[in-house]
Amino acid sequence: MGLFSFTQEIAIDLGTANTIIIHNDKIVVDEPSVVALDKRSDKLLAIGEKARQMQGKENEGIRTVRPLRDGVIADFYAAELMIRGMIKMIPSKNRLFMPSLKMVVCIPSGSTEVEIRAVRDSSEHAGGREVYMIYEPMAAAMGIGIDVEAPAGCMIVDIGGGTTEIAVISLGGIVSNKSIRIAGDDLTQDIVEYMGHMHNIKVGERTAELIKINVGAALTDLGEEAPEDYIVRGPNRMTALPMEVPVSYQEIAHCLEKSISKIETAILSALEQTPPELYSDIVQRGIYLTGGGALLRGLNKRLTDKLNIPFHIADDPLHAVARGTGIALKNVDKYSFLIR
Repeated sequence: MGLFSFTQEIAIDLGTANTIIIHNDKIVVDEPSVVALDKRSDKLLAIGEKARQMQGKENEGIRTVRPLRDGVIADFYAAELMIRGMIKMIPSKNRLFMPSLKMVVCIPSGSTEVEIRAVRDSSEHAGGREVYMIYEPMAAAMGIGIDVEAPAGCMIVDIGGGTTEIAVISLGGIVSNKSIRIAGDDLTQDIVEYMGHMHNIKVGERTAELIKINVGAALTDLGEEAPEDYIVRGPNRMTALPMEVPVSYQEIAHCLEKSISKIETAILSALEQTPPELYSDIVQRGIYLTGGGALLRGLNKRLTDKLNIPFHIADDPLHAVARGTGIALKNVDKYSFLIR
């Protein structure tokens, strides 16, 4: 069999909300991190977007699972099925033989030994022969074109679905970091609760996510960039009769205030631990925002005004970590910061 084996090199951004796979420098898979399983047999029914469309609409024979919570694997079986299934989505000319996989997977910088082992085990069970891991902020910095090995400080704030990763990077290492489990999922949950308390309307995760995308904001005054009110439809919590509620970005900015304040506090905490020489580099260069949370309207302006340091939204912040993981894949022998 060795005669026919070949190695496929892939980079995986294993995210709480989305999983992205890069192969041959191209994004070949970009799917929600969701699987749908048969309740009786635990057989896989759907992965990614198809499974996400089933979320909240399952019948008694189906359960949908998000294998990752707070950036780490919460369901080993579902995670393995998801990784294996998404690898099969990679376009391939040769489907006769299962390739030997060399992969780089990114993980939160606050991961414990147990959590790191869980990612390694799941990757190996899904077919990984050589598995390397990279911390998310390091991958994000590389993905937006920063020379992480330079003797200069740069700071990354990566707001994903499950975690917000804050790190100061210099000379190929993380000098100070903060990983907090307040991120996109928490903002979505804040909206679910707010809509129930303030408007007496029941909304699910998917509707709350749409509210966040359409009118999510970190400031109550966005000026000319202000989006129009978003119409939310759902049942009244008390009567179950249908309701239609217009929601403004100002309301959502108030509703997200507590969670965004926690992210601000974590950024300040990471800055406090930063050596003075690197601190001056960061003030000069600014701080880079990556991840889906970077797209929250007014967030960069709010943080710039609060901390008096410029905050830049990276180009294509959703794919920064994945692109950096892809760069690491091509240089596994060069980078000593990869976890083997």
